Amino acid sequence: MNISKLTQQLLRVKREKCLSFADIGKKLGRDEVWTAALFYGQASMTDDECKKLVNTLGINLTSQDICDLTHPPSKGTLIKTFPPTDPLLYRFHEILAVYGVPMKEVIHEKFGDGIMSAVDFTIKIDKDETNKEAPRVNVNMSGKFLPYKKF
Repeated sequence: MNISKLTQQLLRVKREKCLSFADIGKKLGRDEVWTAALFYGQASMTDDECKKLVNTLGINLTSQDICDLTHPPSKGTLIKTFPPTDPLLYRFHEILAVYGVPMKEVIHEKFGDGIMSAVDFTIKIDKDETNKEAPRVNVNMSGKFLPYKKF
């Protein structure tokens, strides 16, 4: 994974302060997954959010750091090896390899011809501890349906 010096700095301070992405997200008024995406250079923030981040982490940022955090990033650039070699990331690749086409077909049956937006999109990750011996990871993705235009 190719991560920037800014990402390394943000993650180091996060660890030193024993903060979670959820903790930081609450201070910013954002979700934990969005906050993690920001740290990894996959989201951008407003100047006001940047000030909140600086206050939350107690760090000094250069003008270039602020520019990097507030300007639209080049998304999808983190994973350089495909399929990914990290076991958890590979499982998501495997899920799409096995269930991607079936999920696409079910979406088309329910909505018609179109796509799910990754722009008008949220993702929520929860821990289900109903079974204490085998906790479950719940990933809920919600994206606006965008029908293909007929012309």
